[in-house]
Amino acid sequence: MNLLKALATVSGMTLLSRILGFVRDFVIARIFGAGMLTDAFFVAFKLPNLLRRLFAEGAFSQAFVPILGEYKNKRGDAHAKLLVDHVASLLFLILFAVTLLGIAAAPLIVYISAPGFAADAGKFALTVELTRITFPYILFMSLVALSGGVLNTWSRFAVPAFTPVLLNLSFIAMALFAAPWFAQPVMALGWAVFIGGLLQLVFQLPSLKRIGMLPRFALDWRDEGVRRILKLMAPAVLGVSVAQVSLLINTVFASFLATGSVSWLYYADRLMEFPAGMLGAALGTILLPSLAKYHAREAFDDYSKLLDWGLRVTLLLAAPAALALAIIAVPLITTLFYHGAFTAHDVLQTRDALVAYSVGLLGLILVKVLAPGFYARQNVRTPVKIALVTLFVTQMLNLALIGWLKHAGLALSIGLAACLNALLLYRGLRQHGIYAPQPGWPVFYAKLAAALLTMGCALWLSGGAADDWLRWSLAERLLRLALVVTLGGAVYFATLWVSGFRWRDFRRRGAE
Repeated sequence: MNLLKALATVSGMTLLSRILGFVRDFVIARIFGAGMLTDAFFVAFKLPNLLRRLFAEGAFSQAFVPILGEYKNKRGDAHAKLLVDHVASLLFLILFAVTLLGIAAAPLIVYISAPGFAADAGKFALTVELTRITFPYILFMSLVALSGGVLNTWSRFAVPAFTPVLLNLSFIAMALFAAPWFAQPVMALGWAVFIGGLLQLVFQLPSLKRIGMLPRFALDWRDEGVRRILKLMAPAVLGVSVAQVSLLINTVFASFLATGSVSWLYYADRLMEFPAGMLGAALGTILLPSLAKYHAREAFDDYSKLLDWGLRVTLLLAAPAALALAIIAVPLITTLFYHGAFTAHDVLQTRDALVAYSVGLLGLILVKVLAPGFYARQNVRTPVKIALVTLFVTQMLNLALIGWLKHAGLALSIGLAACLNALLLYRGLRQHGIYAPQPGWPVFYAKLAAALLTMGCALWLSGGAADDWLRWSLAERLLRLALVVTLGGAVYFATLWVSGFRWRDFRRRGAE
C-alpha cells in the first residue's frame, strides 16, 4: 500500500466533502445569517458533532483499530469478524440508550452547554427542540465510525472518506428545498442532521458485506477484545479529543457573549477544519493501521520511520495552510459567507476568530499525527496525562483572554493549548524511545521556512484591503480569491522545488 497514494485518496475525498461543506455553510449563511436561529442550531448540533469527532476521528478509532488489526494479523479473519460482531452489538445497545436519554434530557443538556440561552425563553425552547431532533446522530455516527475502522483496517480508505459527503448533501437539500415548509425554517437543519447520519450508515453497509465483515447481533460481554477496547477507549476520549472538549466548553463561554458569537466561532472553525480534516484526520487515518501492524510484528524501526514520514508530510502541508488562513482570512470569509443575512460586521468578527485559530492549526494537526504513535501501541496513560494538562491550560487561557479578546480569545486558547499538546506528545514519544528523528531535519526546516516566507509575501501583496473584498461582487471575489490562492500555492511549491524537494522523496509503503 503506497501511503502517499492512500493519503491522496483520503484527502481527495475529504476535499470533496469540505467543498460541499462550504457550499452548505454558504447556503446556511445566506438563508439564516448569524443570529438567534443559527446560535440555537449550532448549540443543538454541538454535542452530536462533538461525539462524531470523538468517535470518527478520535477515541473509538484509536482504541478499536489497533486491537482489530492485532486480531486480523495474529488470529485471522474469523476471530476478527467475531470481535466486530461483539463490539457492534454492545455499541448499538449503549448508544441507543444514550440517544433515548439525550432526547429526554434535552433541556438539561442545553442549559449545561449554553446556560446563557436560559435568559431568552424562545431561544432556549428552540434549542431544546433542535437538540432532540439531532441527538440520534450520535447513534448513527458511532456505528459509522465502527464501520469506517473496519474498512480502514482492510485498507478500504475511499468509502469512509467519502461518507461525510452525504451529510453535506442532506444539509444543502433540506436548507434549499425543505426549509420553507417548516413553521420555523431552521428546523430543516435539525432534520438534515438526522437524515445525513442515517444515510452515512446505510452507505457503508455494502462495503462491509463485500469484505465479509457486515456485523450481526451477537452480544458477548465476556469477549476479551471488547473488554480491552472499552478499557482503552474511556481515557482515550480525553487523550485524543481534548481540542473538541475545549470547543464544547467554549460554547458555554460564548453563550454569555454578544449574540452571534457562537456563530462567528462556528464559521471560523469550519474554515480551520478544512485543512485539519484534509491533513490531520487523513494522516491519522492512514497511519494508525500501519503503526498497529508494525507494533504487532515488533518492527520498531519501521514504526519510528513511519512516524518521521508523517511528521514531515504534516509540516510540509499544514504549515502553509495555517499561514494562509491568517493572511487571507477576509478574502476567504467574504467569498464563502458574505451573502444575504451575513453582514460586514459578521465578516470582521469571524476574521478575528479565524486568525486566532490559525495560530494553533499546526498544533491541532500534529496532535492527530502524534497521538496514534501512542495508541497504536495501546499506550493510554501518557496521552491522558498530557490531555489533562492541556485541558487545564485551555481553560486558564479562556479566563485570561475572554475579557480582552472576547470570542477570538476562546479560539486563541484552543490553538495555543493544541500547540502545547503536540509538544508534550512529541516529547513523550522521544522519552519513551518510540520515535527517533531521521537525518536531515535541520535542512528540511530551513527549506520549509524559505518557502513559507516567499508564500507569505506573495499572499500579503496580492490579498488586497478588507474594504475592497467587502464591496466587490461575488463573481469578482471568486476570481480574485482563486488568483490569490493559485499564486500563493505556486510560489510555495516552486520554492520547495528550487530548494530540492521532490514528491518521490516522500513515497512510502505502509504495513501490509
